[in-house]
Amino acid sequence: MRSACILTIFCLGLAGCAVTPVPLSPPELAIYAEDKHERVVADQEPLSGRVSLYEAMARGLKYNLDKRVEEMQVMLRDQQLRVAHYSKLPRLVSNTGYANRDNYAGGSSVRILDSRTVGAETLTSSSSSERDVRSADLQFSWHILDFGLSWIRAKQAADKAMIAREARRRVINRIVEDVRTAYWRAVTATRLIWSLQRLEGRVERAMRDTRALTARGESSPLTSLTYERELVEIQREIRRLHGDLSTAKAQLAALMNVDPGSDFKVVVPYRMPQPRLLGKNANEMVAAALFNRSELREAAYNQLINDKEAEAAILEMLPGVSFSAAPNWNSNQYLFNNHWVTWGAQASWNLMKVFSYPDRRAEVDAKDALLDQRALAVTMAVMTQVHVSRARLIHARRRFRSAQHYFDVQQRIVEQIRQALSAGKVSEQTAIREEMNALVARIKLDLAYTELQSSFANAYASMGLAPYDEIDHEAMAVSELSSELKSEWRRLGDRF
Repeated sequence: MRSACILTIFCLGLAGCAVTPVPLSPPELAIYAEDKHERVVADQEPLSGRVSLYEAMARGLKYNLDKRVEEMQVMLRDQQLRVAHYSKLPRLVSNTGYANRDNYAGGSSVRILDSRTVGAETLTSSSSSERDVRSADLQFSWHILDFGLSWIRAKQAADKAMIAREARRRVINRIVEDVRTAYWRAVTATRLIWSLQRLEGRVERAMRDTRALTARGESSPLTSLTYERELVEIQREIRRLHGDLSTAKAQLAALMNVDPGSDFKVVVPYRMPQPRLLGKNANEMVAAALFNRSELREAAYNQLINDKEAEAAILEMLPGVSFSAAPNWNSNQYLFNNHWVTWGAQASWNLMKVFSYPDRRAEVDAKDALLDQRALAVTMAVMTQVHVSRARLIHARRRFRSAQHYFDVQQRIVEQIRQALSAGKVSEQTAIREEMNALVARIKLDLAYTELQSSFANAYASMGLAPYDEIDHEAMAVSELSSELKSEWRRLGDRF
């Protein structure tokens, strides 16, 4: 009966420890969502006035959430490194205890006659321990092998902290490059909206006039339809470009960590100066990239971590020696000495580690070969990116010049058409068609300039150069950081 009761209590205890998945309730989800929505753009300077290029870059560096994630990763790795240092210290463990029983244990002895035979009891039952006993000790122990392994793990944690810093550098480079691209696309979209608003009503009136002329018989239907088709085709091209650019402001807002629904405006410049040349040939760019790129530095740190793993494998194979000492106290009144100190030393050797070392070393060597091949693959990828970015920048400069030349020619055509329209030598329809062609030329010029600015930033990013790497983003106000970024990019060759 007693066993059945114990078994029943044990089963009920197990049932009470069972855990079942419980989904978050709708109120909990609502509170969570509201909290994240309030905090996503909290604690940052509000927008005031139009956003310039370098203000957008400054806000991206200060407030971009991807960058903040990398900052938290760096902080986590640094904290893990600090924790790893404690593993090198000796163990110092404090113990205290209390024991009680409902009777005395007692004990007695019997005489031993030979190795297999005992005789009569030699004394009456007695006890050398109280029923209530309290004890305490402070154990100090130090294992030399564990200290060596902890030292290696701490150095590996330091290398992982450096990898986190390189990952942050890479994210910052990407953010700045994306901000520059999104900003110039937003400028192009803004210009396009202004131009469309000017031309939209004029095009509609021209189409109505053309239909009216056809209805009165003053123009052939084929001529009117041909003209209308040209206008519709140009309109469709303009609206297609507008559709491609319509998300630029939302993308820029996300990069700056601004609410995508915010109705902010960007500074629209009246001139488009070309950035200066990089001042480096292809070999110099490749050399700079192989020295600066965070991907290669991460590969180097990973190889260092694996090299330390080889050292750890050797240490694990060696005998270990530990030293210990502990002051003790016991409340048992039957003890002659209630306070005493113990100390000792112990040597241990896990022979299985010796037998497994060849395979352990082969594993480390195989990983080292893998990391080396990955580093070579990253090297080739970096070299390719450098050459591609250089070629892209050269092509973008040529494309911009061609677009600029085309736009200038189209502007001169429009001026000639306007003069002819004033003199009554051309029709309103012809003037509108050329105005729309000029608008398309302007949009393509802006897009070419966006590509040029993006290629310029990409060329520097491909070399791993970060003119903002040493700037303390968090401590500076947006205006101060914007001025600092402008000076640095001007030094690199940006003329905007």
